[in-house]
Amino acid sequence: MSAVDPALISRFDRDFAAALGRPVAPDEQIAMAVSGGPDSMAMLTLAVRAFPGRVIAATVDHQLRRESADEAAMVAAHCATLGLAHAVLVPEAPIGSSNVQANARTARYRLLERWAVNSGAFVLATAHHADDQAETFLMRAARGSGVAGLAGIRVRQRVALPPPGSAFGTRPLDIVRPLLGWRAGTLRDMVTHAGVPFVDDPSNGDAHYERTGFRALLNASGLLDAASLALSAANLAEADAALRAMEGWLWQTRRVAPVGLAPPDDEVWLDLSGLPRELKRRLARAAIDQARLVNGITRPGFSAASNVEALLDALDSGTAATQGGILAAPQPGGICRFCPAPPRRSR
Repeated sequence: MSAVDPALISRFDRDFAAALGRPVAPDEQIAMAVSGGPDSMAMLTLAVRAFPGRVIAATVDHQLRRESADEAAMVAAHCATLGLAHAVLVPEAPIGSSNVQANARTARYRLLERWAVNSGAFVLATAHHADDQAETFLMRAARGSGVAGLAGIRVRQRVALPPPGSAFGTRPLDIVRPLLGWRAGTLRDMVTHAGVPFVDDPSNGDAHYERTGFRALLNASGLLDAASLALSAANLAEADAALRAMEGWLWQTRRVAPVGLAPPDDEVWLDLSGLPRELKRRLARAAIDQARLVNGITRPGFSAASNVEALLDALDSGTAATQGGILAAPQPGGICRFCPAPPRRSR
């Protein structure tokens, strides 16, 4: 294996620390998701040079293609030449034939997060890059997504999982994407010149998948620049973070109680008066989520991405509306009450 440009290693070191939000500790173990594609093999190649002796790797074999076992074995063999610990992770249940990419992603992260925590790592890195970010931006723009959706793939996400051997308590795991500022071509060129083995997943060109169409659009258009789109997503991520901070402050300052009464434990009362629609949108989602949580409501489904526009329109017109099993009812003075929706009457 040939040498790698020291400038690329230094850049990766800086970008990794920026993604993590702090310098990597001298004795810190770093878990890496390595599929065998050029992007993840490039990340692994850079990481073993930037953080020698601190990298472990895992490959998820979804068992969706005949070649996947051989690809995982290729990564394992390469890790062995580098002296790295490597694990092959297989989902406990088949992925199925519907909504394949979404189900595979859910299974993949579940496996990787548990493996990283069980291995003692506090950081898990994935190889998403600027081209991935640009594709995500275009996909979500085509769906009419707002600020949070257009922010795309986050550079860092924190999850909490039970520590090994314990069913109680949790500990954090930071999932970082240090390559979001890197172009796919740069990563492929690096591993090609360094003689690092890699494979191209044929599903990346499968026209059945939505992302493939947007990838083709991005590659074919001279007017769409992946790096610029990725930068737009990063700027929107900053805006989303600022809005989240504002949402947190408003959640504390706009919580109210019925006149003359203590705040009910199973309800949320919010003063939404005078707020821009985006902040109303965020607070309404938070109120529905909180009311569902304290009342143990799990059906119908609801998430932070649920569309609440019809509910907001109803509230603005002075009408109650139900979503996610929660009734949102306007009160005098711009107050809104969020409580469990009454059961439907049977005929």
